[in-house]
Amino acid sequence: MKQLFIIIIIFFTIVSCNKSKEDSEKKVAVKAVKKIAKDSDFGFNFTNFNVVQDTIQNGDTFGTIISKQNIGDKRVYDIVEQIKDTFNVRSIRPNKAFTMLRSKDKKNKLQYLIYQPNSLSYYVIDFRDSVATAYAKVRPVTIRRRMIGGVLKGSLSETLVNAGVQAALASKMTKVYSWSIDFFKLKKGDRFGLVFTERYINDSIYDGVEDLEASFFEYKGKIIYAFPFAKNPSSGKVEYYDDEGKTLKNFFLKTPIKFSRITSRFTMQRFHPVQHRWKAHKGTDYAAPTGTPITTTASGVVERTGYTAGNGNYVKVKHNGTYSTQYLHMSKILVRQGQRVNQGDVIGRVGSTGLATGPHVCYRFWKNGVQVDALRLNLPTGEAMQGKDKQRFLTATAPLKRELDSIGNL
Repeated sequence: MKQLFIIIIIFFTIVSCNKSKEDSEKKVAVKAVKKIAKDSDFGFNFTNFNVVQDTIQNGDTFGTIISKQNIGDKRVYDIVEQIKDTFNVRSIRPNKAFTMLRSKDKKNKLQYLIYQPNSLSYYVIDFRDSVATAYAKVRPVTIRRRMIGGVLKGSLSETLVNAGVQAALASKMTKVYSWSIDFFKLKKGDRFGLVFTERYINDSIYDGVEDLEASFFEYKGKIIYAFPFAKNPSSGKVEYYDDEGKTLKNFFLKTPIKFSRITSRFTMQRFHPVQHRWKAHKGTDYAAPTGTPITTTASGVVERTGYTAGNGNYVKVKHNGTYSTQYLHMSKILVRQGQRVNQGDVIGRVGSTGLATGPHVCYRFWKNGVQVDALRLNLPTGEAMQGKDKQRFLTATAPLKRELDSIGNL
């Protein structure tokens, strides 16, 4: 009886091992097969080839990739020399896609290698003859115009992504309106309208936003338009203006960091979270992850940098005889005293140095030597266009404004 039991155990162990081995082999086989998403590309019918698609790995070279296709070292050297005027093999980079087209017979011979440095262009290396050749191609791009509008249903980024728009457009909008809109204060239900163009590769593959033609946002009950316009057509330099021809680029940016939230405002009485006592808080706190770039809100000269027990690492910038700004609790200071900085330059990174319970920047503002609430100031604004420039602007933007107004039912 004991011997029979041992035999049964051995039998099931063998069967189990064989099944495990089969399952393992199936998994390896599945992993080795790379699904080809389409039947043709790069001007080739994939059904005529054994197709391998992959990406360049760290350490890969042109030589190591094709030498695995039964091409000897001498042949690799000759190929590099033959195609060098069209394709520099040293230009291949990790994480870039490549496709190998091999013959479907038993030899499985490499016939073409296609390397894609970006989504628009590719190189084809032809190995079929004794002398290899190469050529470069650029995919055709179609520009399509699009209009969207409605009400915000979350953040600007969320609203645009839900509308199937590349998230980068949100960053573009933030930059365009950075002097006139505090995007932290946009609310659900605020109206907006955008007219922009998008790129499509081969008329079918979405490749992102090309250009912004016009837009509006409802902000604090006011409609703020943005139209790109070159006052000097020969220079091609484009700035953004509202519907009256007034530049959106003001003396000060609304905030020193992008995509953050206000955690504490300017007040003469605040319970300090570290010192546990009531005291004045003469600044505005913006919370953001450690390392987030902090930008100077206006051009000027770095008046002071340093460290104190309360402020942590800080930078103070003097903008003119009236205004100065200061940025506290930095994890890193990226400017030096006396340095000239331009509006939007990164001067440091968010941290929690000094008296801080978490990563943020405390933004402080001086007017005529007195600390004031930056959010309540009527700060200097840009000038409006005059004369022929304004007339040319109004003529060019009138149809765009009508489109925006129809989107938002203004």
